Amino acid sequence: MASILIADDEARISGFIDKGLRSAGFATRVATTGTEALRLAQTGEFDLLVLDVNLPEMDGFEVLEQLRGSGSRLPVIMLTARVELEDTVAGLEGGADDYLGKPFRFDELVARIRLRMTRDDPAAPTELRRHDLRLDIRTRRAHVGERSVELSAREFALAEELVRNAGQVLSREQLLSRVWGYDFDPGSNVADVYIGYLRQKFGSERIETVRGMGYRLV
Repeated sequence: MASILIADDEARISGFIDKGLRSAGFATRVATTGTEALRLAQTGEFDLLVLDVNLPEMDGFEVLEQLRGSGSRLPVIMLTARVELEDTVAGLEGGADDYLGKPFRFDELVARIRLRMTRDDPAAPTELRRHDLRLDIRTRRAHVGERSVELSAREFALAEELVRNAGQVLSREQLLSRVWGYDFDPGSNVADVYIGYLRQKFGSERIETVRGMGYRLV
């Protein structure tokens, strides 16, 4: 199980990322200061660092500079509300592997984490399969048998959750949280709408409605 270090002092955001990544199958730990983030990142216990720029004691750029200065090659995804071009360039030139602005979609964060893991681990699977349904993680393309299926980014993220948890019932709340992010509306029917889109593209028999509970890829 891959282990992710989350460095963010905003409790609502760090808690959301922590819960979501655990649900997605990652082990996690949260650091709330730059000093703590640097110390934990240097232990060698983590596979990736999600690093907010605006941290107390030591900001994310300083953490990144010292981490790379120590010789660490730990993959780093910077997460920040500061999305001006100069900040993005500073982060990437400072050694960050990716840069994601707030507000962000959780499915995009997970996709970037998994892509980074795949690049750093040649043995990591690049395709998810359930019978004749295949999802290519690298190209973000779907196939049903020999037929290629066009999916939007949100449709692909929803399909990925269903395939990764094939046979398990996923509630609407779980799907909203994992695919639509921390700003989702719990009363929204958007998950039901997108399930309908996937049924049209994959075949209605593939996704089962479990009354009062949610949906399951059968």
